[in-house]
Amino acid sequence: MSNFQYCIECNNMLYPREDKVTRILRLACRNCDYSEVAASSKVYRHELMTSNVEGLHFSQDAATDYTLPRTEKECPRCHHHEAVFYQMHSRRGDSRMTLVYVCAGCGFAYEDQ
Repeated sequence: MSNFQYCIECNNMLYPREDKVTRILRLACRNCDYSEVAASSKVYRHELMTSNVEGLHFSQDAATDYTLPRTEKECPRCHHHEAVFYQMHSRRGDSRMTLVYVCAGCGFAYEDQ
């Protein structure tokens, strides 16, 4: 898999585009008119499928935020019976909201099952 390529004009990332006339793969900037012939004709697509709750670095601090609402909810990790909660978008293109709980005892973030 190759590295990312960047525009020499504006330093934005280059994206694969097919030249319709010559049927050659080119790397083109979406910000300006710069493009160059790709070194390889292979295009890789890498999709990350993760839960939004995983990797929330601010969640443990949420337990000490007294402006967030609190509820009696048992933590699946430490079985403490108090948690703060807030809503966030469940997926990037999705308009649904997910309720995220943060244990007031251990700071573990989890979704309502």
